[in-house]
Amino acid sequence: MVDELLVAAAAVGSAGVVYLAAAARVVKQYERGVLFRLGRVTGDVRAPGLNLIIPFVDRLHRINMQIVTMPIPAQEGITRDNVTVRVDAVVYFRVVDAASALVKVEDYKFAVSQMAQTSLRSIIGKSDLDDLLSNREKLNQGLELMIDSPAVGWGIQVDRVEIKDVSLPDTMKRSMARQAEADRERRARIINADAELQASKKLAEAAEQMSDTPAALQLRLLQTVMAVAAEKNSTLVLPIPVELLHFLERGGQGGQPPPTEEGRQPQPTPHTNGGPHPG
Repeated sequence: MVDELLVAAAAVGSAGVVYLAAAARVVKQYERGVLFRLGRVTGDVRAPGLNLIIPFVDRLHRINMQIVTMPIPAQEGITRDNVTVRVDAVVYFRVVDAASALVKVEDYKFAVSQMAQTSLRSIIGKSDLDDLLSNREKLNQGLELMIDSPAVGWGIQVDRVEIKDVSLPDTMKRSMARQAEADRERRARIINADAELQASKKLAEAAEQMSDTPAALQLRLLQTVMAVAAEKNSTLVLPIPVELLHFLERGGQGGQPPPTEEGRQPQPTPHTNGGPHPG
């Protein structure tokens, strides 16, 4: 009798262990469980930890609640200013309602991927090339809004959308390089012209100042000679003012007035005091 009771207890214990093994489900910290009982969603979403279900009646589906990083394949399109580009992006999203993500859409990841590709092509057609290259923050916000609007009904929240790269044709790259080079050359010429204008104004002020004090010009000449001589050059170039040449030229002529057109000295003018002319 005792043996039969022990066998029965062992059988019941074994059955209980098998039942627990079949009914026990572990939901991880970053997951949520959705319970289907005979094909219908039953109860609330199961929290992380150990959960018991009815074997062969209930089915527990686990939904990952982590942020998903999904790259958007490169999409080729024509911008509003008729430039062919290829743009790829990345979208960050997560599930906020596990039941809706499992029931309302067949495959929420595939649905988000297709919606992101469609929205990216739409953004390309509505934007100019300059916006794609320099105003990406605004385009990212518009793209995020376009993806997030239908995804809210699926229990999905789009956290962020980023445009990664914009590929241009080689001809367009060369044209943009030439444009940038021409713009830099224009700015360089403007800067040089402005520098010349400022230098000319300063030189004019210096010339006006030196014209009032001729000794300043000589001092400046001596300073230039000293600066050149300090370099220990074998040849010293000494500038001579033009005024000095004129002075030397007048000194060489002995103070005589210049000849007339016939090459002769001018005759003294006779006195006309009213007296008799000399015979």
